[in-house]
Amino acid sequence: MADSRASSFSSSSHKEREDHHQHHRISFPSMHFGRSSKEAPGSSPAALHWKLESPPLVMYGDHQTSSGALLSGQLFLNVKEEDLEVASLDATLSIRVTQKRPFANHCIDCTTQRTELKRWELLQHPLVMAKGEHSFPFSVLLQGHLPASMDGPLVSISYEFKAEAVPRSDHSALAPIKFEKTVEVRRSLPTSETPHHSVRVFPPTNIKASAYYPHVIHPIGSYTLALRLDGIAKLNSKVNTIEYWKLKKLTWKLEETTKTIAPACDRHSPRLGEATDEQQSKKGVIRSESRIIGEKTLFSGWKSNYTNATDSLVEMELDYSLAKNARYACDSRSRDGTEVTHQLVVEMVVSQEWAPVNRPSLVTHTGVGRILRMHFGTVLTERAGIGISWDNEAPPIYQDVPPSPPAYSQEAISFAENSIAELMTPLDGAHGGLSRSSTDMAIVGDLREGAGGV
Repeated sequence: MADSRASSFSSSSHKEREDHHQHHRISFPSMHFGRSSKEAPGSSPAALHWKLESPPLVMYGDHQTSSGALLSGQLFLNVKEEDLEVASLDATLSIRVTQKRPFANHCIDCTTQRTELKRWELLQHPLVMAKGEHSFPFSVLLQGHLPASMDGPLVSISYEFKAEAVPRSDHSALAPIKFEKTVEVRRSLPTSETPHHSVRVFPPTNIKASAYYPHVIHPIGSYTLALRLDGIAKLNSKVNTIEYWKLKKLTWKLEETTKTIAPACDRHSPRLGEATDEQQSKKGVIRSESRIIGEKTLFSGWKSNYTNATDSLVEMELDYSLAKNARYACDSRSRDGTEVTHQLVVEMVVSQEWAPVNRPSLVTHTGVGRILRMHFGTVLTERAGIGISWDNEAPPIYQDVPPSPPAYSQEAISFAENSIAELMTPLDGAHGGLSRSSTDMAIVGDLREGAGGV
């Protein structure tokens, strides 16, 4: 009895453990392992790829004067089967604007706006293609007012190239073959060889700041701001002392400001409610945000002279540039309201001190301090390199080629008929002992005989 109970108990507990493991067993019905998963991507009867023949897309000049950039290349369809029928082959180039702070959150239409710039119908009708590679050229001129590619804190702009081929088998459409690429478009603004000059006065003090700086900078490179402070000393004749403003600290910052209009889709545009007609036409809200793309604080590095009240000054050359791994966007302005600007901000902390005229070494701190802040408008743009605008390097068109060869005028023909001897080069008199006049008469006689024979 004890053995039978033990065996029955052990068998029942073993069944319970098996049922428990079967109940908690995890299955993956959608996952397939083995050779079939590797063969799936290669089952397509054709493949698409491209080759760009144009140089990097750079728009030279601002959005008002730029002639744009030319995009050209070839789209290749690599057919892997014999006699593949392709129903259609289309390609599009569109600009995609993504709002990172859209008008309505969690709305796809408010977040993303696409505008089609060009569409190519590379196949006008269905065509049976042989095995191999087939090329289809394409080209488009991007207008100069279009914005450059960017990725900012509020908005991102990108150019997307998409191609789609639809194969057919037994008059039934197969899965379309797609190809997608992102095209980088940049803009380069002209630079000035002479630096800009700015003068700033800080009342109620007599401090005057004079600065020379480059107006246009590039993401890669270092630039110099030459700064001079005058009027930092003042003579107080009543108590026979000199008051100084001494520079204690200097901080420079490169600020980037992005402004954009987040548009509203058709579903959310009525929410504007009591807005004016001008706001209704825009159908969006204005977004603005600033960020620092480079900064540094200095406590020394300038030259100062406090000998007397008239010749006291502070001079320095300030080197500034973008941070090493800074995320930036170049200056741009587009028709949809997106605008990116930059400025260099210089903040100086000065403290007031005084000393007797006869003993300038006895300096006494007054405890008075001021912050002097200056803003310099700066343009951040890509380098032009050795490239030029596409319209300056294009070959002449057919209408610009003059007619060739040129025709002879009637005056030259009549002149030659009347006095052809004057146009001919005289022969040397040593040959045959002929004189110049006899030689000319012989040539004229030969010509007349030839004319008669004709």
